[in-house]
Amino acid sequence: MSQTWQYLNNRTGYNRSGVVLLVTLVLLVVLSTLAYTISSRVAAQRHRDQYIIDYSKARYACDSAVKYALATLEDLNPQLISRPNEPDFSDLFLLSEPDYQQLLAQWAAQLGMTVPENNLGGISDAGPETRLIGIGDANEPNDVNDFSDFDEGAADVNDSNSLVIPGPYGAEWPLVTKPSEFEIGSATVKIEIEDEEAKYPLGWALLADAAVLREAQASFETFCEWMGIEAQDIDSLKEELKAVSEIKPFKIEFSTVSVTDRTAPAPAPTPSPSTRSRASTVRRTARTPVTRRTISASDQLIRQSAEFSELFHSSLIDREFLASPTVISETRKESALKYMGIWGSTKVNVNSAPRQVLEAAFTFGGDADRVADEIIRRRRVEPFTDIEALKKSLFSYSDSIRKCEKYITTVSKFFTIKVTATSGVAKASSVIAITKDGKTIKRIAVISD
Repeated sequence: MSQTWQYLNNRTGYNRSGVVLLVTLVLLVVLSTLAYTISSRVAAQRHRDQYIIDYSKARYACDSAVKYALATLEDLNPQLISRPNEPDFSDLFLLSEPDYQQLLAQWAAQLGMTVPENNLGGISDAGPETRLIGIGDANEPNDVNDFSDFDEGAADVNDSNSLVIPGPYGAEWPLVTKPSEFEIGSATVKIEIEDEEAKYPLGWALLADAAVLREAQASFETFCEWMGIEAQDIDSLKEELKAVSEIKPFKIEFSTVSVTDRTAPAPAPTPSPSTRSRASTVRRTARTPVTRRTISASDQLIRQSAEFSELFHSSLIDREFLASPTVISETRKESALKYMGIWGSTKVNVNSAPRQVLEAAFTFGGDADRVADEIIRRRRVEPFTDIEALKKSLFSYSDSIRKCEKYITTVSKFFTIKVTATSGVAKASSVIAITKDGKTIKRIAVISD
């Protein structure tokens, strides 16, 4: 009996020890979970707080860079360059990455270089003849905000890894100057200025003028087919553009108009009782003041561009599809959106537009492929100074050029300024669309992210 009682006591002791151990393990698991949860939440909160701080710095730097760029735009004077012995940028959108690297290798061979197989391209300074007039004072080397000093950190022309096909202004298409990078506080800022009239104006697809309706549709389809967009996707884009055109029609030509403004009269003062009691009170009907003012054609064009900038950046247009890459590469970003003007531009610069945009433009006049070929061949040697010079140079196609005069230009006046600021893991960006005619600068639209 005593042995049995002792055995039961031993069993009870073992059970108690097992329960204590189990409870201890559960408590340790709970405490570990709580510690992990708390540490995760603290880390997440710190990350959010740091992101807010980084974004504030990036946003401040971006806004400061935008003000600086706008304040110094008068110094911007893009110069077209001659590039007879260099590869042309016009057909790069068609090249796959292997074909693009082969083109670079052939060009490097002409320059006496050797391009390694893993060459991924880059940015280079092609020589003094490609120096452009940028923004700021290049004579101030200590100014960290000076982004006209293109020699700073420029790649060695003898380094084959830095080769890039120059655009019409020397920088990579569609830039009118080389990208500029500098620091504001702890944020790194990048400024890029693009020629919007080197792109296909999306508004052309909205033209409702019966005289050019067929040509406008053919122009849009020509551009889309060059960019490899399938027929069903072209139809889908047409439906999206139709929804935009129902909101506002798109026009190419404007003339000065006079408008009448009617201003509501100021309320008459309440007469005193003695005045109301007079029998001789004469009641007069208040007349609404009328003023007339004129709106110039340029002001109407800018207003239209601002309105369509908003429409083209709205959810009515599937920009994500247009931005989908047609060439997958670490250095090249080819897509339909890259070559499409979505800021309400109305003209194409024959000196800076690539082949598919030129052919879309000259669809309005005929012989589009032949005219585009001739322009691409001749502008490399000497850019066209004006439309009359273009007609004389391509005399046999002067009639086609004449029909397209309102769609083309030789000097771009429509630009976008892209400002990107990065601080830590945060990024802030702004895009400003402007027109610049001599010293006259007009802001069209601003989109910030």
